[in-house]
Amino acid sequence: MQMRWKIGNVQIENPFVLAPMAGVTDLPFRRLCKEQGAGLICMEMVSAKAISFHNKNTEALMEIDPCEHPVSMQLFGSEPELMARVAAEIEERPFDILDINMGCPVPKVVNNGEGSALLKNPTLIRDIVTAVSRAVKKPVTVKVRIGFEGYPVDVVEIAKIVEDSGASAIAVHGRTRQQYYAGSADWDTIRRVKEAVSIPVIGNGDVDSPLKAEKLMEETGCDAVMIGRAVRGNPWIFREMNHYLKTGELPDRPSAEEIREMILRHARAQIDLKGEFTGIREMRKHVAWYTAGMRHSAGLRRESNNIGSYEELERLLMKLGSF
Repeated sequence: MQMRWKIGNVQIENPFVLAPMAGVTDLPFRRLCKEQGAGLICMEMVSAKAISFHNKNTEALMEIDPCEHPVSMQLFGSEPELMARVAAEIEERPFDILDINMGCPVPKVVNNGEGSALLKNPTLIRDIVTAVSRAVKKPVTVKVRIGFEGYPVDVVEIAKIVEDSGASAIAVHGRTRQQYYAGSADWDTIRRVKEAVSIPVIGNGDVDSPLKAEKLMEETGCDAVMIGRAVRGNPWIFREMNHYLKTGELPDRPSAEEIREMILRHARAQIDLKGEFTGIREMRKHVAWYTAGMRHSAGLRRESNNIGSYEELERLLMKLGSF
């Protein structure tokens, strides 16, 4: 596996990419992933329409910390002119790469003709990528899935369209829309996309360890690996992947003490950004992810659903010091 690679003129120090995940890759969590060695940080997806309406919640989603670079901001939408206009309006913000979401499987996005619904319309994909690429100087990338139920999607042809329309890279999640996150990712289709285009290809799907990352890159030839669900409660995965890439050795997993300290740091950052009421409630799902598979984790999850303050979280973690 190679270390350094580029998207357009953006230098990236390693091939491990934090996937954009709504409700997960907010600013506090992205900081932790960057600290642990993520090569490229991807933000939660943002609606182009909401930006055009100057939605207050959207403004918070677009906040970037200087420590995150290189960082990719992800837009979703289906109207080429609107997407291009919004892209031009926000280009002065401090992101490095602008990504277009063509993979989100969530019904409220798909039913609007956005996200993975775009896979049904290669002509519209061409129009969107062309319009956005022409509207900004920063590199534009696209994230896709490999199919949509009931429609003959040829993702290899779509990748060629994306490249021809001015995109600087493409991320391919090896699942169809109807799979959501079930079943196995189709790495062979990622390989076929890589063989068909000359822009960097980021492989996504089923990578949950350094060994899986190595296997995906070997089997597909992809330039980088995007890690999604496996990073929830596990920012250390980037540290482990970088260590394995450099040494060929698998490092030890974090200790219970290290996990406890990371949870508390994460909680403090959430509170600083969002206030205690919201920050602690958002931490409930993270606590479940951080402690999954550990001794007493079922009881911890149950109790964490009731925490309402940082002190309560701290007491809970201390009480379960043996987990």
